[in-house]
Amino acid sequence: MKGIILAAGSGTRLYPASTPISKALLPIYDKPMIFCPLSVFLLAGIDDILIITNESDLPNFRKLLGDGSRFGITVKYAIQYKQKGIADAFLIGEEFINKQKVALILSDNIFYSPRLKTVLSNVNLKNDGATIFGYKVQDANNFGVVEFDSDMNVISIEEKPKDPKSSYAVTGLYFYNKEVCEIAKSLTPSNRGELEITDLNNSYLQRGKLKIEFLGDDVLWIDAGTPASMLEASNMVNKLELRLNRKVFSPEEIALEAGLISKELLLKSISQYNGSSYYEYLLGLAKLP
Repeated sequence: MKGIILAAGSGTRLYPASTPISKALLPIYDKPMIFCPLSVFLLAGIDDILIITNESDLPNFRKLLGDGSRFGITVKYAIQYKQKGIADAFLIGEEFINKQKVALILSDNIFYSPRLKTVLSNVNLKNDGATIFGYKVQDANNFGVVEFDSDMNVISIEEKPKDPKSSYAVTGLYFYNKEVCEIAKSLTPSNRGELEITDLNNSYLQRGKLKIEFLGDDVLWIDAGTPASMLEASNMVNKLELRLNRKVFSPEEIALEAGLISKELLLKSISQYNGSSYYEYLLGLAKLP
């Protein structure tokens, strides 16, 4: 399965902090935000990744992640020159996807759970259409909202409704089969002039190929697109790391545990972090017997 991280947004909700740099490169506690979605893909077993960003931020992403080899994966890049919606990622990434299954994650979506690897791996294996992830929220009108029948089957998905028909929001993580590019091509731009991800998901629903995976109370999900939610995410990471006595959202550690990289490669790759607590933590992992 391929993976796409969409990091091309202008981050207007975070202005002025995101004026000079992509919000995906702003910190969540001690790591750049993009380490969070990258960690999700590594946990899901996705090692061929396309990062879609804007032209001005591309050099910064290359500087941070390179070609992905230090994580034992492949990272490629593409540019979204004009904001045309989330579903536009499948038109930009069509050659990369190459008629294979693909997962898409928004760069400001943060997921944490001790069982996240199991959940994502299972979805990866069994997905034969589209799989979305539902999460119960209090402010559903700010998200795409799922409507259910009495058997909890999805009836519709409505984007930011004034009167939500449920309290389940659609998170910014999606799994699709090899048909996704062709279906994306069939979409009509919305009133905003964008190809809406909700329209794409409803197209799968109309074909009888949409599944929903409910994320329960043991999963933490934050849409870190506002100053308040970024602070919430940073505090969450800090508390988790103090409680667990280990780093979270560390792609290097996940890659090491998965056997994607060796301790020798880890030692070589972390020199750029020298002087930080993150460096000391990874150095400790590299020295473990």
